[in-house]
Amino acid sequence: SATAAAALNAGEVDWWQMVPPDLVPLLAKNKDIRVENTDPLGSMGILRFNQLLPPFDNPKMRQALLYLVDQHDYALAIAGSDKQGKPCPSFFTCGSPAESTVGSEVLTGKRDPEKAKQLIKEAGYKGEKIVVLSATDQPIVHSQGLVTAELLRSVGLNVELAANDWGTLINRRAVKEPIDKGGWNIFHTWLVGPDMTNAAINYPLRGVGDKSWFGWPTDPQMEKLRDAWFDAPDAATQKKLSDEMQKHGWDTVPFIPTAQFVIPTAYRSNISGLLISPVAFLWNVEKK
Repeated sequence: SATAAAALNAGEVDWWQMVPPDLVPLLAKNKDIRVENTDPLGSMGILRFNQLLPPFDNPKMRQALLYLVDQHDYALAIAGSDKQGKPCPSFFTCGSPAESTVGSEVLTGKRDPEKAKQLIKEAGYKGEKIVVLSATDQPIVHSQGLVTAELLRSVGLNVELAANDWGTLINRRAVKEPIDKGGWNIFHTWLVGPDMTNAAINYPLRGVGDKSWFGWPTDPQMEKLRDAWFDAPDAATQKKLSDEMQKHGWDTVPFIPTAQFVIPTAYRSNISGLLISPVAFLWNVEKK
């Protein structure tokens, strides 16, 4: 990141698509650089459980974290300011037609560590090690991992923060074996807003076992609701089904949305024509 910032400052490159929050002030001081938000939907942070292994094969353990996660903390850790990050207590991207507030009080209400401890006790947690995967070369991933590890430790859980590079993380998250054979319990990532705008494409909500995204939840009811969404006769019915999926999701907790945030883009002042879009397109861009 420091190398990229230096190159943009020196005019050796024209455009840096995603600027880490801590480097925004440095670039903004350069009158020949523009730092802007061109993404209207932003991105969604994700805390993902491995449902194949204890202790998060038990839904009560996953529910416990709902009473610990403070989206304000994650937004600040990821984005560095309220301007770039904010809470979004929805399984669907806030600002999209499917955005839902159903049951969201579990994330927006007062944090309740005692409730979390009660659920952990009911789940029968026996002190087994919880491995949280992180990637130090991906600030958005690592910042979430640090917050989560501290939260888990605050309620007495035995946590190992396995911090490596992104390549190591994506290889290890594919492992379905027990912890002592390279398995894992939690990893973090983020998805661009459009990836979570409706039931058709919101793949972290899927519950098809081995065919599910990493974490591999099995959830026939979620799949039933998704099928009904496809068969819905109109947008209003689809919205009701999205709300039902959200309500069901707070019970099964396939993942926890940690925050919604915007990653600024920075470019030299002789560049123009950047399009307002969740995805960076090169067409229409000109260099004077």
